Amino acid sequence: MTDYQTIAQWLAESTTAVAFTGAGISTESGVPDFRSPGGVWSKSQPVYYDEFLRSPEARQEYWRQKAIAHHEFVAAQPNVAHQTLARWETRGLLRGVITQNIDGLHQLAGSRSILELHGTARQIACLDCGARQPADPMVAQYEETGQVPTCPECGSGLMKHATISFGQQLSEAVLQESTEWAQQCPLMFALGSSLVVHPAAGLPQLAKHAGARLVIINRDPTPLDDLADVVINAPLGETLTRIDELTEY
Repeated sequence: MTDYQTIAQWLAESTTAVAFTGAGISTESGVPDFRSPGGVWSKSQPVYYDEFLRSPEARQEYWRQKAIAHHEFVAAQPNVAHQTLARWETRGLLRGVITQNIDGLHQLAGSRSILELHGTARQIACLDCGARQPADPMVAQYEETGQVPTCPECGSGLMKHATISFGQQLSEAVLQESTEWAQQCPLMFALGSSLVVHPAAGLPQLAKHAGARLVIINRDPTPLDDLADVVINAPLGETLTRIDELTEY
């Protein structure tokens, strides 16, 4: 039995498998990995959360970087890997997706059960009153005026993409629910993640220690490869397509 057949059999036996996804699932949609050559951070240093809070210059730089990234992912469409995970959820094979990504492509592909560990760049949040706005018009406003926007609801709050910046705490509620999914699932897929950014990267390890089978599919080796039941170093789209074809009934 091949690795693909084995994974397909495990998936077919499960109704509560969990997919943990990283930047690699979106690069096939043209969304650059922030850390890769050509990504935003190869050209600019990320703005840390405490810098954003205290420095107008840092806020300006933050919005400059985010405007560039916004146009890159808004133009992107879900690829076959996103679509396959959505189909598995619809078929009752997958409990849902835990993602490190902020691009919203899982939702566009049709996934409904999604935990976004690092938030979403498709919304802007006020750090004072918590009001949220769609990202498109606020990015357009910034590009037209060159001014970092303030909250249209409370009138004075700092506006920041609803994402987790460096130095900012993850949502305790989202992290707790993700932990529960990891501890309860019989099968976890770690897809397109380098598995080096913690605490998110600890979730596949937690699932394995709780008794789950762990399947890692990534372009490059990861620190958790020795822990996994199956490791496939190949493009995600074609790999998930092969597994999906073997689970058809």
